[in-house]
Amino acid sequence: MGNPTLAMINMAGGVPHPSTFPITHLRAAVKSPNSPSYPSNRESVFELTKSSRSQSTESLDELLQYGDGCGIDSYCAFLRKYTQRVHHPQYADWGVIASCGNTDAIGKAVSLFCEPGDSILVDRWTFPGALSSLAAAKVMPAPVPMDGEGMIPEALDSMCQNWNGSAPPRAIYLVPTGQNPTGTTMSLARRKAIYAVAQKRNLAIIEDDPYYFLQLPPSVASNANNVDLVPSLLSLDIDGRVIRLDSFSKILAPNLRCGWITAPTYILDKIQILNESTILQPSGLSQGLISKLLNDAWGIDGWEAHLRDLRATYTLRRNLFIQAVNKHLAGLVEFTVPTAGMFLWMKINLGSAAADPTAMPRLLGSMKKCGVMMAPDMPFSSIGPTTTCTTDPVVGGVPERYLRAAFALVDIDMFEPALTRLAQAIASVSGAHSAAA
Repeated sequence: MGNPTLAMINMAGGVPHPSTFPITHLRAAVKSPNSPSYPSNRESVFELTKSSRSQSTESLDELLQYGDGCGIDSYCAFLRKYTQRVHHPQYADWGVIASCGNTDAIGKAVSLFCEPGDSILVDRWTFPGALSSLAAAKVMPAPVPMDGEGMIPEALDSMCQNWNGSAPPRAIYLVPTGQNPTGTTMSLARRKAIYAVAQKRNLAIIEDDPYYFLQLPPSVASNANNVDLVPSLLSLDIDGRVIRLDSFSKILAPNLRCGWITAPTYILDKIQILNESTILQPSGLSQGLISKLLNDAWGIDGWEAHLRDLRATYTLRRNLFIQAVNKHLAGLVEFTVPTAGMFLWMKINLGSAAADPTAMPRLLGSMKKCGVMMAPDMPFSSIGPTTTCTTDPVVGGVPERYLRAAFALVDIDMFEPALTRLAQAIASVSGAHSAAA
């Protein structure tokens, strides 16, 4: 029998001694959010040191060492606290776990509910990274028709009712806010209807929501400061059927490669095992920087001020882009003003050329010659060689074609040149008179 007074000497782990870690000190400066608590001329400066905690955040020795599949404690503690503040989960046994962004999280969430050969219900147009994850897992996307609010609940229910595959779907994958690529955002009523179908058909919901905090006012005349965030599917969940994926990629920086998953703890236990067989956890340095920023440098008030800044930035960009589209592409495209995210999904009027299967490739070639690039629709299509979407829009036997324009990256003064070039490219294929001419 062991002596309980003796401290355990652990020689089991194959881990390096922290004295061999050459990084001894890390100092970061971040701009302060636009808030009365943070004067605009002030920078937030914080430090992480080798062997001692920095207020709420672990030491560099801890951040740089191997960890378990859950993530750094201080990082996850902030995210649990903030999830409670924003989403108010309605059941007790939930938690959060660190992820390497949502693309990594999608594959892990899908693997919990699908086996090779299974199908998962997805939007008609959806995130290519999700489609790649499904292909890698040999899971078939089952495309559900969409409208201006995203996935249509009645179509979802009908697909489940009339399913003729070998095994009925067990999960839905969707992007409910600022959907990629369509930019659609589900209203609260739509989210409730989707959740009701999930309850009726006993479906898990993978809520991929990287644009949740980039919700924008409904019109170009609205004030960005008056945006009320639409409640999430997680906030409606009373059964523990929602696996929510969040990411810092769109709200801090993409290559931090950090996000978080919120789910019932029994689901997180399984994701922890998956993490420990793949990534262990996101970079300790990235988690430590984010933890220090959010726990100590900014706090929740500063974090929310930063998110308001982002919404104001993207509102301005969207408004200016929509104005430029109306000026240069009148009659050449149709669209719905997005109320979240960073994309405008435009239906292209190719005129008499629309029925020609080479029209879209020719348009892309013409765009390249004109010096403008936007994402064509096909990489976002969940319809594959063996799948169908019976209510896909077809006008006069001609399928509709789309382009996704991201108004997030290029400088604002490039909006008009880009759209002038696009107008020229469309006109060269369709023979239509360009609004820019």
